[in-house]
Amino acid sequence: MIKKYLPLFIFFFTFNLFAQNIVVLGTVLDESNKPVAFSNVVLTEQTSLQSIGTTTDDLGKFEFEFLKGGEYILNISYLGFETYSKVFALNGTIDLGNIILLEKSEVLEGVTIVAKRPTIKRLIDRTVFNVENSTVSNYNVLEVLKYTPGVLVSDGKITVKNSNPVIYLNDRRVYLSNDEVQQLLEGTSAQNVKSIEVITSPPAKYDAEGGAVINIVTSKNIVAGYNGSVFGNYKQGFEYPKYSAGTSHFFKTNKLNTYFHYNVSPRKDFRHNREYVNFKDDNNVNNSIWETDFKRTSETANHNFVTNIDYDLNENNVISFSGNLLLGPEQNSNKHINSVTEMFNANYDLDSLFKTRNDIILNTRNLALNVDFVHDFKKEGEKLIVKAHHTNYNHSNVQDVTSDYFLPNETNAFRSNIFQTDSEQKAQLYTGQLDYELPLNNGVFVETGVKYSDITSNSEINQFVLSGNVGNNQIEESDTFVYNEMNYAAYGSLAQDWEKWSVKAGLRVEHSRISGELLLQNSENTTEYTKFFPSFYLTNDINENNQVYFKYVKRINRPKYNDLNPFRYYLNDNTYVVGNPKLKPQIDDVFNLGYTLKNTYTFELFYRYENDPSLQLFQQDNEEGVVKYSSTNIARNITYGLDFMTYTALSSRWNLYVLSSVFYYEGKFFSPSDMNVLNSNEKWSIYAQVINYFSFLKDNSLTAEVSYMYISPIVDGPAIYSTRQGLDINFKKALWNNRASVNIGVTDVFNTQNFTETNRYADQDLRLESNMENRLFVVGFNYKFGNYKLSNNKKEIEIDERERLENDSRR
Repeated sequence: MIKKYLPLFIFFFTFNLFAQNIVVLGTVLDESNKPVAFSNVVLTEQTSLQSIGTTTDDLGKFEFEFLKGGEYILNISYLGFETYSKVFALNGTIDLGNIILLEKSEVLEGVTIVAKRPTIKRLIDRTVFNVENSTVSNYNVLEVLKYTPGVLVSDGKITVKNSNPVIYLNDRRVYLSNDEVQQLLEGTSAQNVKSIEVITSPPAKYDAEGGAVINIVTSKNIVAGYNGSVFGNYKQGFEYPKYSAGTSHFFKTNKLNTYFHYNVSPRKDFRHNREYVNFKDDNNVNNSIWETDFKRTSETANHNFVTNIDYDLNENNVISFSGNLLLGPEQNSNKHINSVTEMFNANYDLDSLFKTRNDIILNTRNLALNVDFVHDFKKEGEKLIVKAHHTNYNHSNVQDVTSDYFLPNETNAFRSNIFQTDSEQKAQLYTGQLDYELPLNNGVFVETGVKYSDITSNSEINQFVLSGNVGNNQIEESDTFVYNEMNYAAYGSLAQDWEKWSVKAGLRVEHSRISGELLLQNSENTTEYTKFFPSFYLTNDINENNQVYFKYVKRINRPKYNDLNPFRYYLNDNTYVVGNPKLKPQIDDVFNLGYTLKNTYTFELFYRYENDPSLQLFQQDNEEGVVKYSSTNIARNITYGLDFMTYTALSSRWNLYVLSSVFYYEGKFFSPSDMNVLNSNEKWSIYAQVINYFSFLKDNSLTAEVSYMYISPIVDGPAIYSTRQGLDINFKKALWNNRASVNIGVTDVFNTQNFTETNRYADQDLRLESNMENRLFVVGFNYKFGNYKLSNNKKEIEIDERERLENDSRR
C-alpha cells in the first residue's frame, strides 16, 4: 500500500517546495447560522480562467492553499440556495469569514415558494439522511425510518440490504427486541432528530456484532431553558385499533442537561396464517396432507421510560447517566392462537382434524443503566470516553394448550390433550468500554479503544400434562439452561483526507468464551475463539461532479439467546419452535464499489459472503408427523447485485427519492433428513422504493408523502417468498407557527403486502400464507410547549448484547 501511494506523496512534497503559501479560507452558513456542509466551492483565477474546487466540511469550512497572487472569482453553490459570488484581489492569505447562503425562492402567481435543502449526504463510511431539514421532521422516528435511504420497514422487521441492522442513538446502541425497538421508535417524536445515518459497512469503532448500523443523531442543545411535547396516534386495521401516546421533557442550565421521555403503546395485532404440509413416504411421495388455519391475536401495552442526565463538571469533563426501562405487564401482554388442522390421506380424503386453543400470558421487564465520562483534552478534538453498562432482563411465559380431536362430520371429540408450559428467562449484562480519539496534523484522525462484556442468562422451563386439573410434571420437557458469554475486544482505526482522496482503515479483535449447560441433563457445550474484523474505505473525488468509492468490512452475527435455548414452545400439538445450543456465529465478508454523479445519483455494486448463517428453518418429520421451526446453521449464502439511489428536486415543491436494487442470492443448506446432502436455492430479485415529497400552501405548512415499495420473489435459505408491494399516502399539517401538527394517512392502501412462503426441497414440502394488518388508517398529533425550538440531549442505552434478548415472533 505504501508503494501505491508513494508517487502521490512525492507529488505533494514537490508541490509544497515551490508553491507560494497563500491561503483562502472561509465558513459557509445558512440564514440560521447553521453550517452548510458539502456545498460546492469553486475558485477561478481571472487571467488564466483556471479553476480549482472543493467542498465544505461538516462545519461548513473550506480552504484553498498554495495560491499565487492575482484577481479571483469565488463561487459557492448548493441545491436550494442562491449561488454566492465574490470577486477579490489576492495578495496574501485571506480569511473571508462567515459567508451566508440565501434560500432560493421564486414567485409563482403571487405565491412564494421556498426550496428545501437536500436531505441526503454520502460520507466515506455512511449515508446521512438529514431529518432536521426535511418534511418528515414532525413524524415519529419509526415513520422517518420508513423514508430513510436503504432502510426497509416491512413484515414487522427493520432491514438494510436484506439483513437486520443494529439500532444506535447518538452512537449508543439500543438493545431491545425487534418488536420493542419498533414500539419505542414509534412512540418517540422525531422533532429533535438531526439526522439518521445508515452505515452499511460499519467501521472498527462499532462492535463487530450485527450487520448494518442505523445511528439516530439528535440535535445538540446550545441554549438554556425548558421545552416539552405530547404526542399520540391512532391506527385502525381490519381487525383491531392500535394506540400510542407519550410525552418528552427537556431542561437545561449552564451545567445540567436533563431529558425524560415516556410513552405507552396499547395495541392488538391480528395475523391469519394458513399452513400446508405434505408429509412424504420413503419414496418421497405424499402420503398425508395437513392443512392448518392459524388465527393469532397479540395484545401488548408496553411502557417505555427513558431518561438522560448530563452534568458538566468543568469545560473539559462531562459525566452522564442514562436509563431505559421497558415494562410489559402480564395483564396487558398476551397471545391467543386458535387453529384448526385438517389431516387428509394421499387421495385428499379427510381422515380427521383437531382444534387447538393456545393461550399465552407474557411478562417482560427490561432495565438498562449506563454511566459515561468524557474528558476533552486541550488539543481540539482529542478526547477520552469511559463507559459502564448494566442490563437486567426478565421475561416469563405461561402457556396453556388444549387440543380436541374429531372424526369427519363429528361434533364430539374422541380425544383431548391439555398441557401447560411455564418458562422464564433472566439475563444479566455487564460491560465496560474505553475509547480514545486523536486528530493529528495533515487531516489524520486516530481512534482506538477496548471493551469487556460479561453476559449470563438463565432459562427455566416446566411442562405439565393436565389430567383432571392436576399437573403431572413431564421431566423430559423440564430443565434449566444456563448460558454465559465473556467477550474481550480492542480496536484501532486511522483516517486521512487529501485534496481528492479519503482513506480510512481499521481493525477490531474480539476474543469470546461461551458456555451453555442443561442442568438436569448434565450436558455442557463450551466454545472459545478469537476473530479479527478488518475494515477499509477509500474515496476519490475525481471532480465536483464525479466520485468513486470502495468499502470492505468483516462482521459477525452471534446467535440470540432464545435461538440457543433448546426448549420447545408449542403452537399446537404437532408444531413447535425450538432453539439449538450448538449454533455457531455467522461471519460475513462485505464488499462495496460505488460511483456518485453530481452528488445526486449513486450506483453501487455489492458482494456479501455469509459463512455459517443462522436461520430459523422450517423442518418436517415425515415419520412422526411433526413440524418444527428450528434454529440452524446452514452452509453459506452469497449475495451480489447493483443498487441505484437518488434524491432530487423535480420542482421547488416536489422532491423525489428512488432506491432500487437488482441482486442475486444463492444459499447452500443441508436436508434435515440427510445431513450429507447439500441443497441449493438461488434467484435474481428486484427491490424498489419510490417516495414523493410534496409541499403546499404559501408557508409550506401542508406536506404530503406518497410512497411505493415493490419486492419481487426472493429467497432466504430454503424459503421462497412471493412478491410484495405497497402504496402509502400521508398528509401532515403544521399549526400555530409549527408548534403543533396533525397527520392523516393510509399505509398499504391496496393491502398488497401480504405474502406466501414456500419450502420445497428433498423430502420437505411446506407452504405458508401470511395475512396481517398491513393496511392501516392512521391519525396522529404532536404539540410542543415551552421553548420548543431548543434541541435536547436525548440518548439511548448502548450495549451490544441486549439485542440478542429478542423474543421469537413465532412464539
